[in-house]
Amino acid sequence: MRGDAGAVFDALGDPTRRRVVAELSALGAATPTQLSERLPVTRQAISKHLALLASAGLVSSKRDGRVLVFHLTPEPFAEAMGWMTQVGAQWDERLARLRAQLGRRR
Repeated sequence: MRGDAGAVFDALGDPTRRRVVAELSALGAATPTQLSERLPVTRQAISKHLALLASAGLVSSKRDGRVLVFHLTPEPFAEAMGWMTQVGAQWDERLARLRAQLGRRR
């Protein structure tokens, strides 16, 4: 991942940041002002959340005149999903072995 995996999951652990991510996903790109109009959060708070998301590599920005326009960066999301899929598969295997072991005991 661009940032470390811990930073990605820390960033996504906050419900407001998850809502910012959801809005950016729906809109494609947005300014902090546009996001604050859609969420019950001030523009300054949105900017802080965006800065943390950017430090985790989840969003990037592009200057458009005097404003910054933010959009999602897909790679860290894909890498996080890959990690969760891998860990989930390991648990699926462990649970299957446990079921088999329990089935033999009956």
